[in-house]
Amino acid sequence: MHNFVPRMQRRHVEQSRRDFLTTTASGLGLAGLGAVLSDDLMLGSATAADKVHANPLAPKAPHFEPRAKACIFVFMAGAPSQLDLFEPKPKLNELHQQPLPESMTKNVRFAFIKKESATLMGSGRQFKKYGDCGMEFSDLLPHMGTCADDLLMIRSLHSEQFNHHPGQLMMQCGRGTFGLPTMGSWLTYGLGSESNNLPGYVVLTSGRGSSGGTTLWQSGFLPSVHAGVLFRNEREPVLNLSNPPGLPSALQRQGLDVLNNVNQAQFERIADPEIESRIAAYELAFRMQSAAPELIDLSGETRQTLEAYGVDRPEPNINGSRGRQGATHQSFARNCLLARRMVERGVRFINIIYASWDHHSSLDTELAYNSSVVDQPLAALIQDLKQRGMLDDTLVVWGAEFGRTPLGENRTAGRPVTGRDHHPFAFTMLMTGGGIKGGQIYGASDEIGWGVADKPVHINDLHATMLHQFGLDHLRLTHRFQGRDFRLTDVGGNVVRDWLV
Repeated sequence: MHNFVPRMQRRHVEQSRRDFLTTTASGLGLAGLGAVLSDDLMLGSATAADKVHANPLAPKAPHFEPRAKACIFVFMAGAPSQLDLFEPKPKLNELHQQPLPESMTKNVRFAFIKKESATLMGSGRQFKKYGDCGMEFSDLLPHMGTCADDLLMIRSLHSEQFNHHPGQLMMQCGRGTFGLPTMGSWLTYGLGSESNNLPGYVVLTSGRGSSGGTTLWQSGFLPSVHAGVLFRNEREPVLNLSNPPGLPSALQRQGLDVLNNVNQAQFERIADPEIESRIAAYELAFRMQSAAPELIDLSGETRQTLEAYGVDRPEPNINGSRGRQGATHQSFARNCLLARRMVERGVRFINIIYASWDHHSSLDTELAYNSSVVDQPLAALIQDLKQRGMLDDTLVVWGAEFGRTPLGENRTAGRPVTGRDHHPFAFTMLMTGGGIKGGQIYGASDEIGWGVADKPVHINDLHATMLHQFGLDHLRLTHRFQGRDFRLTDVGGNVVRDWLV
């Protein structure tokens, strides 16, 4: 079909493509200035982009009345052991070191366990009931236990993915494949952002880094303006945000206007929506030059607040090789406090990622370290949001890509079994705020934690319910791509109304 396009038209299209790549490349050089466009209030007059382009992240109306306006998704990459944190299993302890019947493992795929010699592994953790609801937490999460009456504990999650990267994509994107938008991207696509000076979707990380890396905050086939923006834990929160020393503001203004005019001309010629995303990114970067440093400056927080989150906690003398990267305790605590500050400033979706919980060995000591990192700051975040009246419309979710096996990890012959393998058949997540009914345990796994015994919840059900709390019908929030209408919940998903106030 290409041969039937008139020669002059082909030359015009090809030239437009070359021009676009050339101007985009020159724009990347100017990106180091930190911003390209401005708004009326800052520069005193509207640029061409302000006049022609609507902000793609401007707030949009939901499908129906929402209960939540912001989400903090705390992602424990690597998968914590639900059997050692949230689910006491006396029967599992009773059957410690006993093999499972072959009929239960015959068609099951494991990441590392050798089926022929695998045996059950009980938990040595001590569990305690908390709150009026009597929700159980292990001795590794005493602070989280104090929030029991505000929490929904879901013990019946399940997934099809048993390895980390596909599992993490499944949890973030609704399917375990590349190229799909994440939850945060879908939310800003459907609702925009209430923040004018910060991204609508921010990512904060602690620990070693997740298996999924940047694919966990991609925009997929949605415009790139909906991708997550990674904030760093030190120095500049976003790379290349600050101006080089000695750059006069007048020169910066001239550079911004020139690049804007070039991008605008290209958009008028080829109508590529990514040019609009680029213009919006430069506008936002300019505004972030003052907003981002103010955000990460914690000097205005009270000493009581800083101590509650544990921002200045020293690293304990506990083995935590999988979850330790620098001052991890301080980093995670700071990220939790920053998440609250971002919600106050209108950020729609904050993803706090902490890795790794992949405890195939040394489970007791390494799980103790990781739990020590997250327990105090997460409880402080929930209590802080509640005290400020923000928990009612802020959805907080704690979870991972799957759970851990009731079987012990046995891949190394002759060594003691001290860890657990990947387990997608039944695992636990926590939710609170944003119209979620606290103080309840939903669903259950069987008596050894192998499979779901009551009220199964697929990851697509979780996503459908989260979107519902934002006033979005997961069946209607779609985007046409390559001839198909895609959605976060793929071809499944049901709202779990028992969770809702």
